[in-house]
Parts: sequence; C-alpha cells; structure tokens
Amino acid sequence: MRKIHSLIKSKRLRSNLRRSATPQEVILWSRLRHSRLGYKFRRQHSIGKYIIDFYCPENKLIIEIDGSQHLDSEYDQERDEYLKVLGFKILRFWDNEVNKNLEGVLLKIVAELRCVK
Repeated sequence: MRKIHSLIKSKRLRSNLRRSATPQEVILWSRLRHSRLGYKFRRQHSIGKYIIDFYCPENKLIIEIDGSQHLDSEYDQERDEYLKVLGFKILRFWDNEVNKNLEGVLLKIVAELRCVK
C-alpha cells in the first residue's frame, strides 16, 4: 500500500495553513492539543491529496471547521467520500458553532471518540 499520510509535497502548504489558522481553528486547537481530551490530535494533516483541519490517528477521526465557503461544496463531498472509503469518520462543525457553543462541540467530539473505541 502506498503512503497517503503527510506527503512531502504538501508539507509547505500544511505549514502555511497552520500559521494562517482561522480564529475558530485556533480556539478548537487550544482544546485538542496536548491530548487534553485524552486523545492525540494533529492539525492540518494531509491524507492523500487532501489537507484536513484536525485528525485523531488512534480513532481515524477527522474534524473539519467550516465557514460559508463550504456551503454546498462539491469539493467537500468528493473529499468526504474518498476519506470514508478509507475508513475515516468525519465530524463537521460550522465556525459559529465553535464561537457560540464550544462546549457542545467538544462534547460531540468526545462522544465520537468514545464511540469509536
């Protein structure tokens, strides 16, 4: 099987995305980093040709934070189908969910993490 994680060709882009994170990504990362939920997460991780916001390798869980640019996005649908075929679970949250209900977002993430095990 060929390598699909953290491909060298996307390293610079992943680094740039980490430096230019949205406010919502910064907020959520502050709660996910250092295994604060009991699980290790990576941010701006690549799988195949796609870069995802947050990834928990232990549970194959992907978390995406979406703004208005993601409304009815064919790109997101194609990407989600590809990732699901590979066995990944995807949770999507809107920017305003992180802004207005961070604890609810974290509860959904923890519930999914515990469910997968």
